[in-house]
Amino acid sequence: MLRYRKVCYRSLPFPALELLLLPIDLMIASSPGDYGRRLRARRRELRLSQAEVADAIGVNRRVIGELESGKPTVRLEIAIDAARAIGLDLELTPRQ
Repeated sequence: MLRYRKVCYRSLPFPALELLLLPIDLMIASSPGDYGRRLRARRRELRLSQAEVADAIGVNRRVIGELESGKPTVRLEIAIDAARAIGLDLELTPRQ
């Protein structure tokens, strides 16, 4: 059974209805900070340390910390690898 969460339209990067229901596992990341918060939440869900994720993708633990804090200059390849390492996919879809 899918669970849903309410999302206020002001938090979305595009015009929407006043209230939008999204599947609980779906998150729209409209900034590096949004991406970092989702990455950190998933890593903690899995009870992994930053060092464990870093080792899995071959980077320094500091890089994972930078991703999670929303540093916008981290290479896209590393951001994708980090997401995959903890079971997340990045999906690009047209705005509604």
